Amino acid sequence: QVEFVESGGGSVQPGGYLKLTCAASGRMREIYAMGWYRQAPGKQREFVASITNAGTPRYDNSVKDRFTISRDNSENVLYLQMNSLKPEHTAVYYCNADPFYIHSDLQSWGQGTQVTVSW
Repeated sequence: QVEFVESGGGSVQPGGYLKLTCAASGRMREIYAMGWYRQAPGKQREFVASITNAGTPRYDNSVKDRFTISRDNSENVLYLQMNSLKPEHTAVYYCNADPFYIHSDLQSWGQGTQVTVSW
């Protein structure tokens, strides 16, 4: 079981940017695809983006061309660069495996990091 600690959230104005970081306790390279998810108030948690060990990204259509996912297996860290943020991006963001791929079983969820986009 790998544990995750998310950080980097905060409050920004529309059009602003943030970079989220996910630190994994174990060998993140053993998880083929790592992803970011978010949960807005009153909504279910949803997929945002993922990246495989081969560097292949997958994005939800709502964040394509705005968000960029990357990973550093040597440091057991996953990143999410978020640009041109909108109020609808407000949510708690989590990282975890992306079970869309093989060898990517979901692990326990971390505490997440809050992202708030507003004037």
